[in-house]
Amino acid sequence: MPSGTSLAIRALGPYGGSAPGYRLTTFLVDGESALDAGALTDALPLSAQRRIRRVFLTHAHFDHIASLPLLMENLYGLASPLEILAPPAVLSVIARDVLNDRIWPDFTKLPSRARPTVRLRPLLENRPFRAGSVFFTPFAVSHVVPAYGYIVAKPGRSVVFSGDTEPTDRLWTAARRARNLKAIFLELSFSDSQLEVARASLHLTPSLVRQEIAKAPPRVPVFLYHMKPPSLARIRREIEALRDPRLRLLESERSFRF
Repeated sequence: MPSGTSLAIRALGPYGGSAPGYRLTTFLVDGESALDAGALTDALPLSAQRRIRRVFLTHAHFDHIASLPLLMENLYGLASPLEILAPPAVLSVIARDVLNDRIWPDFTKLPSRARPTVRLRPLLENRPFRAGSVFFTPFAVSHVVPAYGYIVAKPGRSVVFSGDTEPTDRLWTAARRARNLKAIFLELSFSDSQLEVARASLHLTPSLVRQEIAKAPPRVPVFLYHMKPPSLARIRREIEALRDPRLRLLESERSFRF
């Protein structure tokens, strides 16, 4: 397969919490688009950061945007602005609560309004957006704030990212809609011993994952991410106990070419 037609995905950070060796949720797509921004500046040298043209956000919780303000600072003054893309409900939080000149400078007007460092670009739900040769299609999931998963596709192949969510049929509707689905990246945050907090915060546990993947297209591998580091050892044991060959826990710097 020619390299230009494959879909390259690098899991810079597959965790839902931070500690040495555990990077926050961040995926790099074809080297120039990021999906979430928990650890872009921790994971990438400046030369690779400057290749990033755009960041797609699933939602505005801190573990998904932690490195975004620092990336803006590192890209200050470049010829082309960094695009931050998400449905309007997500972008409004970034504009109001981050780029407000109190938490962080408003890089949408720095160094000037005519030549900003950052441009906020709203996406339409269930409408593909072309980024280079890749199409990103957001779809709503169920979380405590407005949150979205994404179908990420090139001609002949696609993958699905769940974003943060509790059990929801919307995810599996999107997975069935995706053409030539190669993989599902599914959130898993807590162990089954923490089922109460998972339900309260609208996240998944291994037993909930087992119920959810019964709805998934058959024979598609499911890569689990967003594990909370204090829960990881127990999560690993519980996933192994399920004995489902489709399920695999992600680690930092795992790369894929679909």
